[in-house]
Amino acid sequence: MKTAFDAHVDSGLVTRSLAASAFGSMWLDLPRPEHPALSGAATCDLLIVGGGYTGLWAAVHAAQRNPGQRIVLIEAERIGWAASGRNGGFVDASLTHGHDNGKSRWPGEIDLLDTMGTANLDGMAADIERLGLDVEWERTGMLTVATEPHQVSELAAADKGTFLDREQVRAEVASPTYLAGLFEADSVAIVHPAKLALELARAATEAGVVIYEHTRALSLDSSGSGLRVDTGAAVLTAQRVVLATNVFRSLLRRNRPYTVPVYDYVLATEPLTDAQLDRIGWRNRQGVGDCANQFHYYRLSADNRIVWGGYDAVYHFGRRVDPAYEDRPQTYRRLAEHFFLTFPQLDDIRFTHRWAGAIDTNTRFCAHWGTARGGRVAYVNGFTGLGVGAARFAADVCLDLLDGKPTPRTELDMVRRKPLPFPPEPLASVGIQATRWSLNRADHSAGRRNLLLRTLDRLGLGFDS
Repeated sequence: MKTAFDAHVDSGLVTRSLAASAFGSMWLDLPRPEHPALSGAATCDLLIVGGGYTGLWAAVHAAQRNPGQRIVLIEAERIGWAASGRNGGFVDASLTHGHDNGKSRWPGEIDLLDTMGTANLDGMAADIERLGLDVEWERTGMLTVATEPHQVSELAAADKGTFLDREQVRAEVASPTYLAGLFEADSVAIVHPAKLALELARAATEAGVVIYEHTRALSLDSSGSGLRVDTGAAVLTAQRVVLATNVFRSLLRRNRPYTVPVYDYVLATEPLTDAQLDRIGWRNRQGVGDCANQFHYYRLSADNRIVWGGYDAVYHFGRRVDPAYEDRPQTYRRLAEHFFLTFPQLDDIRFTHRWAGAIDTNTRFCAHWGTARGGRVAYVNGFTGLGVGAARFAADVCLDLLDGKPTPRTELDMVRRKPLPFPPEPLASVGIQATRWSLNRADHSAGRRNLLLRTLDRLGLGFDS
């Protein structure tokens, strides 16, 4: 059975559309302030390792909680250079990679988790306004579209949102692939992802946080009275540490089996003219995603570029994070083909940017936490591509864990329990590739899940982009 994205697209159109695209994140094409590298020994009350969203929110909120403490944040490269500067900029209220995933794993907590997720999104909007962060924040809502007949009934049966039939959904965004839609008005905002990271760094420094870039944490030693992090050039001594290293190798050996890197790929178009926007009728600026297992996500930037990503989620044997995996021509061509199948009206559009990055995936698709070294170290990983909003919540959980006093957040079963770890290689690679193949077959079989997927469902395991 063919899906909507198996149709033929003229190869010359695809080649022309990609010919002038630059390799690198569109979001990072902006001036970025430099922070110095750590050059000598230093001490602090709280050390944060990682200059992405989780680390930056932890820095900002820790400074608010206790303005007198000395807080240092170190980043191996540049602020926002990795996932925080490469994602689609969707800020989802869900803390659990979607309501259905959370409901299947924590049915007794899902209402509370949804409430906390909405409060986190509202709190993020309030922080952005209070701190004066220039991040192109828009509370647009999310339009999930059905592109296959079996998906229509799934959307119609959804617990939340407004169901749109074929005519109604195409009145919102005109694509011949859309058969139905589900619109959630308040669950999603869109943001300029790199600006969010850079503005959070600005707010952190204004609150007294010291940021060091080009400062890589190599090891964590807790044998003495303080926690010592060796950066090669110097040693930082801290009383408490937050590890916010996302997909990169954890300083804690015990945490390494829980995540694997999966590569996600993105294209960005040139800015659409008013006439081009009129052809597709996309005037309400909603975030859009289809509901296949191998799904696409897309949104409009402030200057009306279409940022188009997803579908391929590629795992490489050995769990390495390697820039060589990012420029993958076959995936960019496939994404361009799917773009023109979705919007054949835009056959005169060209792509200006193509990029990729590694997502930290775990077996439950959403963040997991832990503490180490007598409760003096807190960590979080596993956002699985929906971390722009959830990172703020995750940072607060880390700070709660370091405080050592129970809070409604730390009492969540989601926080207290970890997912199952991935097996070692070659079992991890065999299992992940078999699962990806099975998910693709389900998309081509009216959503029917084979024995492997049904078994993983029963075990609470899986693989997602």
